Amino acid sequence: MPVTQRYSNFSIALHWLIAVLIVIAFIFGNIMVDMKFSPTKLQYYSYHKWLGVTILGFVAIRLISRLLSKAPPYPANMGKAQQLAANGTHILLYVLMFAVPLSGYFYTLAAGYPVVYLGLFELPVLMGPNPEIKETLKELHEILNKVMFVLVLLHVAAALKHHFYDKDGLLNRMRPGR
Repeated sequence: MPVTQRYSNFSIALHWLIAVLIVIAFIFGNIMVDMKFSPTKLQYYSYHKWLGVTILGFVAIRLISRLLSKAPPYPANMGKAQQLAANGTHILLYVLMFAVPLSGYFYTLAAGYPVVYLGLFELPVLMGPNPEIKETLKELHEILNKVMFVLVLLHVAAALKHHFYDKDGLLNRMRPGR
């Protein structure tokens, strides 16, 4: 397998931390919507919101880090079309990693509930209850989640293709460890 330049350890750690948090938030989101009303359901909603706020913060840090440091080059055998597809997918993933939690935040506010991060402090209330757009924001949040789910699957599939089929070392750019 070719030797490839890697992202910084900081970027790698943030990438995998964000990935794990997104998976956990997605799981909580899917479980909680099917639950009957109960204290457990309310607690899952809180966990889901806390994860969303945490993800948003880490993604902001990751984006700043990414803008300040150059990404390692793609493998030499990776064509321009694949590079454009990879870059486009990464841009869309960043957009979605901001849009999904923000749509959930605005849906929560439109429903008339504050977001109290970790039960410690309330996030700014940027809009009051708004029943007219509540359902639209809920649908938007769900659609954005589904789009992100598909893009994440494509991202993982592409990384595995490069690792097992192309054997070009692309996955090593973001793989933890040496």
